[in-house]
Amino acid sequence: METNSQSDIELEEILTEESELILWNDDHNTFDHVINCLVKYCNHTKIQAEQCAYIVHHNGKCLVKRGPFEKIIPMASSLLKNGLTAEVK
Repeated sequence: METNSQSDIELEEILTEESELILWNDDHNTFDHVINCLVKYCNHTKIQAEQCAYIVHHNGKCLVKRGPFEKIIPMASSLLKNGLTAEVK
């Protein structure tokens, strides 16, 4: 039987595990909107955001951020709320 301390340790491992925020291409958002969202919600510089926007446009997706799950989820949530297509892996 699992104890609470084991559950706490497992939960902490999930929350601090490296996660990836993937941005997917769509046909309805402008480059400016994507760039502004990446700067505002993912702490990208304007140049980083522009590069990600072009990668998404040409490749269909882009890894825009990597980090602890607990930091990536709010970023993904903000992108989704602003009409972008994103997922956390």
